[in-house]
Amino acid sequence: MLPWNRVLRPLAALLMAVAVAVVPAATAQAASAPSSGWNNYSCKPSAAHPRPVVLVHGTFGNSVDNWLALAPYLTSRGYCIYSLDYGQLPGVPLFNGLGPIDKSAAQLQVFVDKVLAATGAAKADLVGHSQGGMMPRYYLKFLGGAAKVNALVGIAPDNHGTTLNGLANLLPYFPGAESLLSAATPGLADQVAGSAFLTKLNAGGDTVPGVHYTVIATKYDEVVTPYSTQFLNGPDVHNVLLQNLCGLDLSEHVAIGIVDRIAYHEVANALDPAHASATTCASVFS
Repeated sequence: MLPWNRVLRPLAALLMAVAVAVVPAATAQAASAPSSGWNNYSCKPSAAHPRPVVLVHGTFGNSVDNWLALAPYLTSRGYCIYSLDYGQLPGVPLFNGLGPIDKSAAQLQVFVDKVLAATGAAKADLVGHSQGGMMPRYYLKFLGGAAKVNALVGIAPDNHGTTLNGLANLLPYFPGAESLLSAATPGLADQVAGSAFLTKLNAGGDTVPGVHYTVIATKYDEVVTPYSTQFLNGPDVHNVLLQNLCGLDLSEHVAIGIVDRIAYHEVANALDPAHASATTCASVFS
């Protein structure tokens, strides 16, 4: 059984009152995601929001479950939203993000091209949670993504890796995942601090010119530790610690991505900085 006490414990009472109300509504929208809401390939970006937004799930996540709250949050604000599955292993259903990360980045490359072709936009914005906030950096740096991406927003991304114990902390949130992982999981090995993949990714600098980077972290992250390793260095980087915006927000690694509307407000600010507004504890109601 999913240990909800671990998911809900870190959230302040104010946050949970809103999250409980939001998730059921989000689930209803997700049920029709292929034809309405998000992943609607007839959606055309507006003048106010001229770029489609691609959501990139985290390790053990998938294109629906990771975004039951954030996708409706953004579609209700007028964005064309798309999400993909990547990093699948043979014989392991539902739990994605486990394959070699360079191959996952190639899947993202194909998906972004598909979204740009459907929408007619010149560039997309990317929003990723956990591995999904780090993996796109390979696409930007090595697969030509910088020419097709305006901004990358990482929510609790493991930009400089984590430990195996940190990754193991994810397993209780995904019932059945541990028993399915009998095959090798290169996507996990690639995320361990000091791996060959991360050494290549971060060599020569964290960022590439022309892309706006935002990192949103929580000091209560128990998966990517210390949380400061999530932050990027570069000339066009905005690193955000959630607790500097709202001291009541005690979200950990999973909650910041799947229910935290304060983090989502910062995502919206990063996607539309010209109309950004201050993020506070009250942003949970926005």
